[in-house]
Amino acid sequence: MKQYQYYIFDLDGTMYHGNEPIDGAKEIIDYLDYKEIPYRFLTNNSTKQPIDVAEKLQSFGIKAMEKHVMTSAMATKEYLIQHKMKRVFVIGEDGLKNTLRSANIQIVDDESESVDAVIVGLDREVTYEKFAKATLLIRNGAKFISTNPDKNIPTERGMMPGNGALTTLVQSSTGIEPISIGKPNELMILEILRLNGWDQTDVLMVGDNYDTDILTGIHASVDTLHVNTGVSSTNQVQDKEIQPTYTVDTLYDWIQRMEDYNE
Repeated sequence: MKQYQYYIFDLDGTMYHGNEPIDGAKEIIDYLDYKEIPYRFLTNNSTKQPIDVAEKLQSFGIKAMEKHVMTSAMATKEYLIQHKMKRVFVIGEDGLKNTLRSANIQIVDDESESVDAVIVGLDREVTYEKFAKATLLIRNGAKFISTNPDKNIPTERGMMPGNGALTTLVQSSTGIEPISIGKPNELMILEILRLNGWDQTDVLMVGDNYDTDILTGIHASVDTLHVNTGVSSTNQVQDKEIQPTYTVDTLYDWIQRMEDYNE
């Protein structure tokens, strides 16, 4: 084990399940805050803006501000800016749309208009007509961008369809593979490092889902900590070819390791 100067945390399955906090989430952030170790939260959720995410964490007693949060919608916005894409069609909710509008990206609703890209994010009120417009625009040359590949998302009701399920429908219809922005793509972590001036060797990525959280850390060349509180069980992770740097059952276990290391 080493002393990390910066931490990046997944949310669903690591900090909370739906509307229920996970044991140890508040305590580990309190510990890092006490030790003056900077931290950020990383989520594939595109439906919420950073302030919404911060307020949810605050409702659990977790110290969080808007500046602590990076969403897949924010990373998608940065991708569009970097690639000079200014007109898009969006399948997604207000969190995604408002994030794009904040960068003066125009959202077009009519498939007869030309667009630079079709953005697919989680939309819990999606219709056949939205899918039809998206596929027509992609066939006419628009880039196909997905905010994240999560086929399922954990909620208090159980596992529910995620944005990856919506993306698969569009991909199946068009035969076009999307550009995927969120985890396990390293873009989101690299954007956090760029914005904060952090060095990869000083960062620990913490998450429950091997196929998203842990792989995005591996792809970004940062150390990783798997917690056995969400999607991927410890037994499942042990069968993976590339192992996380560390594995613990709970965040409490990692707090104990940090305390032991500092003694």
